Amino acid sequence: MSSYVSKPTPPNQDKRWKLVDATMRRQGQQSRGLIETLHTVQEAFGYLDVPALRYVAMSLRVPLSRAYGVATFYHFFTLKPAGEHTCVICMGTACYIKGAPQLLHAVEHDLGIAAGETTSDQKVSLLTARCLGSCGLAPAVVYDQEVAGKVSVPSLQQRLKQWTRP
Repeated sequence: MSSYVSKPTPPNQDKRWKLVDATMRRQGQQSRGLIETLHTVQEAFGYLDVPALRYVAMSLRVPLSRAYGVATFYHFFTLKPAGEHTCVICMGTACYIKGAPQLLHAVEHDLGIAAGETTSDQKVSLLTARCLGSCGLAPAVVYDQEVAGKVSVPSLQQRLKQWTRP
């Protein structure tokens, strides 16, 4: 007896699942559409949770472990909801040499979270990137999809204060 359901139902009746289903249909309901489908889920919902991974895996007839493996391998995917704001610190070579570790340490200390975590009030998510491709701006930080260059610890702390004020 197969562990796959012929027509799985979306985790809830949210209309965003129609976008996910459309992506899977475009890929012919084939396993080759796994990454594109996960991108659609991520764009629609902001993250990949277990019910979403299970639904996509069942729909594309791939093991849940494969869907989870892809979701955890690629840096773009996240398994937790992001905060209201995101702060991505580049840890590429140029940024690292120009002070990225000090930026990361300051944020972790000030917010009480580690890279990859979100503050308990869901205000700020702290992420790191291997390289942003903005080496001439080192150290670089992305604030809510906006790249900032030559970032100093005081300027970073000032930006975080704006985000965390009640």
